[in-house]
Formats: sequence, C-alpha cells, structure tokens
Amino acid sequence: MRVDKKRFIYLISPNKIKRSFYSNLKVVLSSNLVSFFQLRLKQYSLVEKKKIGIKIKKICKKYKVKFIVNDDPNLAKKIGADGCHLGQNDMNIQEARKILRKKIIGITCHNSKKLIIQGVKDGANYIAIGAFFKSKTKEVNYIAKPSLIRWAKSFTKLPVVIIGGITNKNFRKLLLHKPDFLAISGGIWGGNKQMQLKNFYENKR
Repeated sequence: MRVDKKRFIYLISPNKIKRSFYSNLKVVLSSNLVSFFQLRLKQYSLVEKKKIGIKIKKICKKYKVKFIVNDDPNLAKKIGADGCHLGQNDMNIQEARKILRKKIIGITCHNSKKLIIQGVKDGANYIAIGAFFKSKTKEVNYIAKPSLIRWAKSFTKLPVVIIGGITNKNFRKLLLHKPDFLAISGGIWGGNKQMQLKNFYENKR
C-alpha cells in the first residue's frame, strides 16, 4: 500500500452525520492532506450506513481519497468501498479477505506488540495503534506509548496509523517516531475545518 507523505491524514467520520457534513467533507478533502476516509457510525442502521456510504464514496473518488468502512466487510463490498477497518472484536482478517479479496484491510492493534505481530502475520494492509491521548470521539481503553510507533516501524514495512485524541496541538512529538498516518476525527470536525487543517500542515513541516 503506497504511502504519500504529503497526504498524512487518515480521517475518521464524526459520530453523527448532519446535513452540513457532506459540504464540510468536500472542504476537508480538497486540502489534499487526506489519504483515507473511514466511515465509522455505531448508532446507525445498516440501511442508513449504506445510503450515507454511497454519497461519501462519490466525494472520496472525486478527491482521490481511499474510502474505508469500519467494522463491516460485507457493507464495504456492497457499496464498493476501497476496504475495511477491523477491530479486535470484529470479523477476523482471513474471513474478511474472502469477502474483500485484494481490497484494503486494516486492523486495530491497541498498545500491543503481540497484536501487531499477529496483524502482520494475518495479512493486514496496515496496522493502527493507540490511543495516545484521551478522546472525545470514543472511550479509550488502551493507552500506547510513543515508543511503540518506532518499534512497529522497525518490525514491519506496513503503514502504521496512529490514533486516539490526536489534535494539531499534540501530534508533533508523535511525529518524531515517524508514523505514516495520523488518524483524526474530533481534531478536524471539532472546530474550523480549514484552520484545523492549516495548523496540521504547518506544524508538520
């Protein structure tokens, strides 16, 4: 899976999709800083997620952003997404691969070297580690140390995504360990989108 150093943001959807979301998404993706967009909706029905996903897929395609569905390989296949992200309690990678074939499959590895090793062995396309900070988006059960990023990078050539409460005010020290992507949700959707993106870009240089 190719890593574009300029497009270093792995964007995750807000928990609720409001009417203004689609125009805001276009603004964010037009920044040319986002490589992936993950649809993560825990409180929506399958029908609602399918409807929303089809709209998002068109926007992602326009801006050449990979569209990833959280938790559900079958939904990812139905709406023609670029792949799926799996948690440790979701379908395993081998079963998801039967559904998605050569599409992207990412795996959550929390703060565990053991899970990273297993994810690589099982054939994930990227690994996600964290949380590194407390998050308003979801409950944090695992806190990872920044040194885990460097260890993961030394262990595997797969892209490493870091996640958990990351904002433009706290991410710089994590960059010292050279992650490939920053997974961000509240750090983008929680304020002025253009200003948030500008701060991420300027602070990364």
